[in-house]
Amino acid sequence: MILHCCFTGTTLHSLKLAAIPYFSRALTSRLTPYYPRPLFPLAVRSLSAAAVQTAATSAATSTDEYQVVKPQWKAAIDFKWIRDNKESVAVNIKNRNSNANLEIVLELYEKLLSVQKEVEKLRAERNAVASKMKGKLEPSERQKLIEEGKNLKEELVALEEDLLKLTDELQQEAQSIPNMTHPDVPLGGEDSSTVRKMVGKPAEFSFAVKDHVQLGKELDLFDFDAAAEVSGSKFYYLKNEAVILEMGLVNWAVSEAMKRGFTPLTTPEIVRSSVVEKCGFQPRGTNTQVYSIENSDQCLIGTAEIPVGGIHMDSILSESSLPLKYVAFSHCFRTEAGAAGAATRGLYRVHQFSKVEMFILCRPDESDSYHKELIEIEEELFSSLGFHFKTLDMASEDLGAPAYRKFDVEAWMPGLGRYGEISSASNCTDYQSRRLGIRYRPESSSSASPKKGKNATPTQFVHTLNATACAVPRMIVSLLENFQQEDGSVIIPEPLRPFMGGLQIIKPKHIQN
Repeated sequence: MILHCCFTGTTLHSLKLAAIPYFSRALTSRLTPYYPRPLFPLAVRSLSAAAVQTAATSAATSTDEYQVVKPQWKAAIDFKWIRDNKESVAVNIKNRNSNANLEIVLELYEKLLSVQKEVEKLRAERNAVASKMKGKLEPSERQKLIEEGKNLKEELVALEEDLLKLTDELQQEAQSIPNMTHPDVPLGGEDSSTVRKMVGKPAEFSFAVKDHVQLGKELDLFDFDAAAEVSGSKFYYLKNEAVILEMGLVNWAVSEAMKRGFTPLTTPEIVRSSVVEKCGFQPRGTNTQVYSIENSDQCLIGTAEIPVGGIHMDSILSESSLPLKYVAFSHCFRTEAGAAGAATRGLYRVHQFSKVEMFILCRPDESDSYHKELIEIEEELFSSLGFHFKTLDMASEDLGAPAYRKFDVEAWMPGLGRYGEISSASNCTDYQSRRLGIRYRPESSSSASPKKGKNATPTQFVHTLNATACAVPRMIVSLLENFQQEDGSVIIPEPLRPFMGGLQIIKPKHIQN
């Protein structure tokens, strides 16, 4: 199986086939003067590698000079809201440092509305002709109506094709617009993030501290060299007590989440690239974090958030079923493109790792409170282990496209001599659900039984939230570096011991009994 990076969300200047949409003469004659070249360049975004390959093959065999790459799916984007709030959307795009082009989106939307009106007008004219044909007519008059109907049909077919192309292009452009931002989010880059909470104090040592790489080597817990030979850089073998520690961390995190009402899951670790895109994973620039599988429409997941988000894809949930709370264990795969240097050595930044993820689907009016609940769960978990950490309200430019607001948890790592991210919690509001097609039907307060058909209560999009309960490698880094002893041993925090067969301390092999 050959893997390569998926250029999701990247502008691919080398794809000539996707450069330009085509508008027929019928469309342009009704809206604008005819141009021999199309009016708008099409920036290729949100395409998986599989979609790019399919498009390239199509272009090679097509006789149409102006081939349009269609999106694999359509998001339920509220274009009217974007148009009516264009000033706020423009400011948000700027504050998020996004490459989205709002002007093109609005221009395409206005053209779409104009073409829709033309299509509706032609359909009405064709229906009127069809009605006249039902009456008693002279042969010459009937023939005239037949010709008129034929001309209307041809013109309508051309306009409907143009409408489809406009719809596809509008989707391509609009899908790059990021979620709106919570009013309390600090503006700026990562350095502008504010401290929400500080827990504990840095551990004090009377000896020279070691980092997790040295500790792991002396305790015989890791093998990076063998993994590099087998798989490449940024892979690792866990050995001996480190294996038990990983399993203990996973079971502990899942158990703690279940106590708080979360349903446990294991998930597929290969998903369709369209599901990755619907969850909003569209990396900025050419450095993608997604591994895609060659000659397929599938990717390896970078987080369980993706397959968990897809469970209820294209569904209408009952209001009484909300909130839905899941805690999912999975292996995660990330290219970590562009990551290098001493700050990323060892287990801190790797291509494959185990993670426990919490995910909530809820009513829109509840998402802020559940976001608070998620970060409080994380703080409780890490406090119980005795970590010193800080919770950050992340600045606008550090938010991924789906996030309305994001809190990060950074733990003190004495061996590395700095704080390192061990968790995050994001409120994505309806950004993901509009792409995944997850709605719920509010229960009518005025009727004992739900209405059906045209009188049914309109559906609404759920809000989605996600939070990391345990990213195993970062947790191992924090545990080894914070609880190391002068003799080279490492104490296991009490909450983990029942999940590790009662193991209390990891000792160097030369001092084990």
